[in-house]
Amino acid sequence: MDRQFSLLLAFSLLIAGVAATSFAADESGGDIFIRQVVEDEDHQLNAEEDHFGAFKRKFMKSYASQEEHDYRLSVFKSNLRRAERHQKLDPSAVHGVTQFSDMTPEEFSKHLGLRSRLKFPADASEAPILPTDNLPDDFDWRDHGAVTGVKNQGSCGSCWSFSTTGALEGANFLATGKLESLSEQQLVDCDHECDPEEKGSCDAGCNGGLMNSAFEYTLKAGGLMREKDYPYTAKDHGTCKFDKTKVVASVSNFSVVSLDENQIAANLVKHGPLAVAINAVYMQTYIGGVSCPFVCSKRLDHGVLLVGYGASGYAPIRLKEKPYWIIKNSWGENWGENGYYKICKGHNVCGVDSMVSTVAAIHRH
Repeated sequence: MDRQFSLLLAFSLLIAGVAATSFAADESGGDIFIRQVVEDEDHQLNAEEDHFGAFKRKFMKSYASQEEHDYRLSVFKSNLRRAERHQKLDPSAVHGVTQFSDMTPEEFSKHLGLRSRLKFPADASEAPILPTDNLPDDFDWRDHGAVTGVKNQGSCGSCWSFSTTGALEGANFLATGKLESLSEQQLVDCDHECDPEEKGSCDAGCNGGLMNSAFEYTLKAGGLMREKDYPYTAKDHGTCKFDKTKVVASVSNFSVVSLDENQIAANLVKHGPLAVAINAVYMQTYIGGVSCPFVCSKRLDHGVLLVGYGASGYAPIRLKEKPYWIIKNSWGENWGENGYYKICKGHNVCGVDSMVSTVAAIHRH
């Protein structure tokens, strides 16, 4: 029985690697470990410094002192073990070394930014129930021109602003036929919208925020400027430079989508990409494939953009086809599958169905 399980696990990892061939090649010089954690423990421990060297080359990391270098090496070793644990708990995905592998959990959290204590206001409008009979098996707004390129929030907890702009970019495309890259920095600098039910819970730049609050700000302000007119700096505490004469996308209304996955899919297909929240714990080590962890917290800490879904991401460890959501992230194109994350549908995995919003844009000439 143990041998059968070992063979099954090895097969699952092989299939996951094959499924991820587009991202499994290592550009930094052939060390496969830099892309996927599959080595046995003894070999890993003997080769950790070599892996760290490959990591530094690949992600162009340098440190100010030997003391800092040694500290980062110790953090890196800890994250190798974390990646191995994630691989065992999430065998249908590929986990390994990412640009976050020398970061502590606290440092990694600066690349998130959803204020999880915030929740939808009680008076938030609920999206009407849509028919689900004729939904396509597969759908991806990238194929229809409604999604801008992958952006990078840097070490600023502004994920909520990227989720917001992504949803409005798609809605604006549906309303106007034009795909405009919108300004996250406008939200970081100018949006201080507060949750009416929780005193002091306000959108706060790099210290976090919430997509629905950002939609409310955008509705009140009159809209968002282009990215190029108000470029991203990954810093807050700047003065608000909003120029209403340069608005290119405006919110007509926004609403909360039902927890039902068919309703989420129907709203996605009809209204464009959706702002969603997720628990990002497995994303720190994610390389590719369909993430479908056996255990994952539903404590939401990261805002992302739902752009599509697929009918059959293969999860061999469970011996059946698994449908999945396609998530646009804000950590640059060098993370995940060219900046994207696939997570399985069906069980509100990592809370992905818990906080979903749709937005409609005003038609502009």
